[in-house]
Amino acid sequence: MPETETRPTRVLIVDDEPALLRALEALLKKKGYDVVGLDSPIVATQRLATEDFDVALLDIKMPQLSGLELLNAVKHRRPEVEVIMMTGHATVETALQAVRSGAYDYLTKPFDDVEIVARSVAKAAERKALWNRNRQLETRLRERDGLAPGGLVGASAPIREVQRMIDAVAYSSTTVLITGESGTGKELVARALHARSPRKAQPFVALNCGALTETLLESELFGHVKGAFTGAQRDQKGLFDAADGGTIFLDEIGDIPLSTQVRLLRVLQEGDIKRVGSADSVKVDVRVIAATHRDLPRLVKSGRFREDLFYRLNVINIPLPPLRERTEDVPLLAHHFLRRYSDRLGKRVKTLAPEALELLCGYRWPGNVRELENAVERAVVLCRAETVTPSDLPPAVTGHTAPLVREAPAGGEEAQWLTLSYAAAKDQALRRFEKSYVEALMKACDNNISAAARRAGMDRSNFKRVLRKYRTDVEPDEPGDDQQQPNP
Repeated sequence: MPETETRPTRVLIVDDEPALLRALEALLKKKGYDVVGLDSPIVATQRLATEDFDVALLDIKMPQLSGLELLNAVKHRRPEVEVIMMTGHATVETALQAVRSGAYDYLTKPFDDVEIVARSVAKAAERKALWNRNRQLETRLRERDGLAPGGLVGASAPIREVQRMIDAVAYSSTTVLITGESGTGKELVARALHARSPRKAQPFVALNCGALTETLLESELFGHVKGAFTGAQRDQKGLFDAADGGTIFLDEIGDIPLSTQVRLLRVLQEGDIKRVGSADSVKVDVRVIAATHRDLPRLVKSGRFREDLFYRLNVINIPLPPLRERTEDVPLLAHHFLRRYSDRLGKRVKTLAPEALELLCGYRWPGNVRELENAVERAVVLCRAETVTPSDLPPAVTGHTAPLVREAPAGGEEAQWLTLSYAAAKDQALRRFEKSYVEALMKACDNNISAAARRAGMDRSNFKRVLRKYRTDVEPDEPGDDQQQPNP
């Protein structure tokens, strides 16, 4: 499906003060927005009936129709429009009423700096763009279930490279090693390779090698004869027999013991197997696809994995990127899982609120696609309406608990970091700095979030998002949130 043509953000301003109306029109046009300025709320409702707008700036005190009444009309007719209320008669009651009616922001006149308006419009426009993207993804998913072969979902550059590799090697019987962190979808890639190969009509057999003891693993893979071990009461064929003519997928190949590695090497070299307890060889025609989250070269160097087996397995390597390196795929994956679990659970959950999608896109996903799938399944189970909201998401995603990142001990920090990848070590250092920084800043500002955000040079909502990673007493934005927070 081709991308929709981008257009300037359309902003509607409704204010009965001519001077302010002209000033706001000039300011926002200078910023590149397509602006319509009106001094009549009645005319505004007529324009909203026939035209699309992204953001609306509404004055609260107007003749004919109040701003709050106009807000309700906008949300009834065009619920996707982000509305910013403006007033020179600010009260807590009107602010609360505006927010409860769906307003995105609430600005008090006169403005100390008109750039405050521009910044608020920019943030509202970003939120509306996210809503648009949300809708596009829903349309794309209705039209087709997946963007990649074999059930892979994604359109980012890293996942397109994986697709290219699948297309390039699927036709052959060459051994493939799929590497990547747990939860990245290695079995999906294996299934995609099989589904696009000449063997697709033959069996696809999968086994998690790390889940079995040595004896059971060898019996499961190669079969056994009667009396080969205690409990072997009859001859039994193995998974290589079951996969004859097709594909066998050996997940967590880095966990298999050395003795089993010798047997597997023979299969790859000679194309035959020996059942446990038997001296006879049996020919098999099986394509082997292996996968691991471990660093196999390091295991080879330490003597825990045979070098000759590693080279036999690593003929073609397909590395799978972690989800944090392809965050542009998160919305597409989230909608894919939303549809899957809505259908499976018989619920009428149709979409994700922009705030929920923003949280999903901002989380680092240490558990990768599997963790995202679990988060969306949880959200569908808990959702009581047609739209998933932040309250339906796991606490780790919303920031009410710390993300699953291990903290390096203060002592021997360098030694601890040497056990991690560069990205993981960098992430730990950043989190430790971030935590110390925001705690010191809040202490210096007597726990006033607005003051701390100003000193940090950050937007208040972004500062709160960071702060919520480390403090459970910080609630989502509400009017009157400038007050001091209780000490943790």
